[in-house]
Amino acid sequence: MVKKTCIVLGVILSLMVMASCAKKAVREEPLVTTEEEVRGKPIEEGEEPGIEEKSLAASLERKEYPGIEGEFLESSLLKDIHFGFDRYDLTPEAREILSQNAEVLLKHPGAKFQIEGHCDERGTIEYNLALGERRANSTKEYLTSLGVSLDRISTISYGEEMPADPGHTEKAWAKNRRAHFIILSR
Repeated sequence: MVKKTCIVLGVILSLMVMASCAKKAVREEPLVTTEEEVRGKPIEEGEEPGIEEKSLAASLERKEYPGIEGEFLESSLLKDIHFGFDRYDLTPEAREILSQNAEVLLKHPGAKFQIEGHCDERGTIEYNLALGERRANSTKEYLTSLGVSLDRISTISYGEEMPADPGHTEKAWAKNRRAHFIILSR
């Protein structure tokens, strides 16, 4: 009886491991193509995106994440960047946003921050953690090329675990493929 139970448990465990490693079906061409669609808000006619003239401290908001201990500080001055499906290279739009973020960070040299790499829900947990790490690192490398000191930056990957949009559509997935900024100290 014990031997049969062990065999059954072994088979169930093997199936669970195989199921967790299986790659989910993916659609190759994303429907969302513009930065405005990714952000979910259109840029008004005549409006130019730019850096708001307020202090970093005044822009901070405390945020808690489910399942993660502690509070994080987010700044409305530091904008997320987004990535293509299964990509970690920076688009021209992402480079422009990072240039604006670098301007803010250079005005506040005492601020230390963390770059979070995020993915959509497609792919295995392990794959998405690695992809999120590559996204955070490519973001860090670009910011350092703009003069932001490396000792102010840390990175972390959350993979698919903290979606910005919990939906299961191309639009939701595009919002989730991002690098996000958290202020660690000011």
